Amino acid sequence: MDLSKQSRENIEFMLEEMKNKLQIVNAGALNAKSYDTDQYEDLRDIYELVEKKQSFSVSELDAIVSELGRLRK
Repeated sequence: MDLSKQSRENIEFMLEEMKNKLQIVNAGALNAKSYDTDQYEDLRDIYELVEKKQSFSVSELDAIVSELGRLRK
């Protein structure tokens, strides 16, 4: 997947991958339709951070989910 291109498909892909890796129970909170392509770079930065790490502390998870919530429209 070429994440250098800003697209709705890429947003959906990144959010699905983050849901799985972070084991988010309330998956509806990360609905791709809730994000504008204007926030693409921010979403990609969060995605890359999530992909680099193997595990997350509770405070890291909280910060990531809070940031994703802030980016929603």
